[in-house]
Amino acid sequence: MPLKPLRKAVLPVAGLGTRFLPATKAMAKEMLPVVDKPLIQYAVEEARAAGIEQFCFITGRGKVALVEHFDIAFELERTLEARNKQAELALLKGTSVEPGSLVTVRQQVPLGLGHAIWCARSFVGDDPFAILLPDDLLLCERPCMAQLADAYRETGGNVVAIEEVPRERVNRYGVLDVAEDMGRLVSVKGLVEKPPIEAAPSNLTIIGRYVLMPEVMGHLSRLEKGAGGEIQLTDAMARLIGAQPFHGVRYEGRRFDCGDKAGWIEAQIAFALRRPDLAPAVRAFLPRYV
Repeated sequence: MPLKPLRKAVLPVAGLGTRFLPATKAMAKEMLPVVDKPLIQYAVEEARAAGIEQFCFITGRGKVALVEHFDIAFELERTLEARNKQAELALLKGTSVEPGSLVTVRQQVPLGLGHAIWCARSFVGDDPFAILLPDDLLLCERPCMAQLADAYRETGGNVVAIEEVPRERVNRYGVLDVAEDMGRLVSVKGLVEKPPIEAAPSNLTIIGRYVLMPEVMGHLSRLEKGAGGEIQLTDAMARLIGAQPFHGVRYEGRRFDCGDKAGWIEAQIAFALRRPDLAPAVRAFLPRYV
């Protein structure tokens, strides 16, 4: 049977952003900018680069701005046109989506990432789907989700982006139990969410990029609580192993944890240094502070 194309993405964006208070008191944390673009836009653009056309935001209270960002700002655009601000108009193109291609679902109670994904079950239907966590910002020559989409077309089944972390940090992540390490691809025989350091099967951990089969929703529907008393996506994914192919992909690029203040600040510098219009000024002032 031919593989179904990867056309759908789920973006869990219901978190409160408490680590960035007071900035996130009245603003969604996913709207925090890195240089001049909010985190949510980086995630959507990465998904588009992988051929994804339909998006589902799992939202909570106070997240209206996330949807507004991808709507047409009629007054702003007309004003820019009247003033012949073509460069600024071009910047807005990345914030528009096709009519009907963006839906939102409310996660009324914060019961964990697995619960957030389960909330998108009607959107997913019987199709494979991507998950992008906007807090994980990736700097890659080829977008990370495009790398996962390549692997999905190669192997079929479930694919997750992975990276090695120091052994003492494995208890913060979902960790792979490796069946076969083939370099770029890793065949997975098990997954453990936030294991004790001494019990972790490896130091290969999952980051916030996934391509999953719709059958994961059946396992999530049990609403069973795991590590931290939350409904864990990792636990549901683990139940797919053996019934479907499951691979990790050592993506090429660098991840910034923008749910953490230091990671977000580092991302500002890294992304600014990639910009010809900003890099000289950034390189000039950095020695004053380091």
